[in-house]
Amino acid sequence: MAPKIHRGATLTPHFRDFLPEWVSRQPWYQGTGTPQLRPVGYYRFEDQNGEVGIETHLLSDGASLYQLPLTYRGAPAPGQEAALISTTEHSVLGTRWIYDATADPAWVAELLWLVNRDGVAGLSMKSEVGPMHVHGRRLAEAELTEDDVEFIEVRRIVLAGSEAADLGESPVVGQLLGTWHPEGPGGTAASGVLVVLHGSGAAR
Repeated sequence: MAPKIHRGATLTPHFRDFLPEWVSRQPWYQGTGTPQLRPVGYYRFEDQNGEVGIETHLLSDGASLYQLPLTYRGAPAPGQEAALISTTEHSVLGTRWIYDATADPAWVAELLWLVNRDGVAGLSMKSEVGPMHVHGRRLAEAELTEDDVEFIEVRRIVLAGSEAADLGESPVVGQLLGTWHPEGPGGTAASGVLVVLHGSGAAR
């Protein structure tokens, strides 16, 4: 069962209050100082255990489009202290611990689930952004497990028209592809690769 979405609920502090400062400290940040970030799109994974909220934000600073996979938990995640972005108060659920999802096993498990099934991610209904379409694609012959994936390449800087490429001995065994609207609702759509799963040669 997926976590229930509480429409109209508030978050204190809000994403706009803590994400820009966190982004400014990341090695993949392209700008200087603390950016002003504009939402461009969102997509969701469904935690099969119904415990963890899993949502990815696409945010623009006017020059680059950043991808931020986040997980929302009702209690601290053991061993993930370095990945904690903020704690916030949800008006319905109480205290939420928000993590960089790339370090969260729940995000990895649901990414694999979606890719293995060539599935479609859940979409946000937030009105300030254009619609997104995000789907997984498995390129390996057999269903992938975590042992088959050598590393996961998250495209922190999202580029329209981008492709996934093999890196040395690490072939592409799966990917997440997306379509978004850079200029907001009613604008022209753009498409590209969001996440690439690289495996060993045996995973083919």
